[in-house]
Amino acid sequence: MTAQSFSRAYWTGPRLFAWGAVALTLAIFIGANIHLVAVSFASRPDCVLQPNTEGVAALRPAKPAC
Repeated sequence: MTAQSFSRAYWTGPRLFAWGAVALTLAIFIGANIHLVAVSFASRPDCVLQPNTEGVAALRPAKPAC
C-alpha cells in the first residue's frame, strides 16, 4: 500500500463529517468559555441596585448603587 492510496482511503465522507463535528463542537465550547470570562470581567459586581422595600435589612446589599 502506498502513501497516496492510504491518504485517499483515510479521508472518507463519514470520517470528514466526524472530524468536522468535533472541530465545530470544540469551537463552540471554547467560544462560550471565552464569552463567559469576558462577561465576568466586564460586569461590576460591586455596584448593586438597592431594593425599594423598607424594613428588610437582611436583604440589602453591602454597597448601594454606584
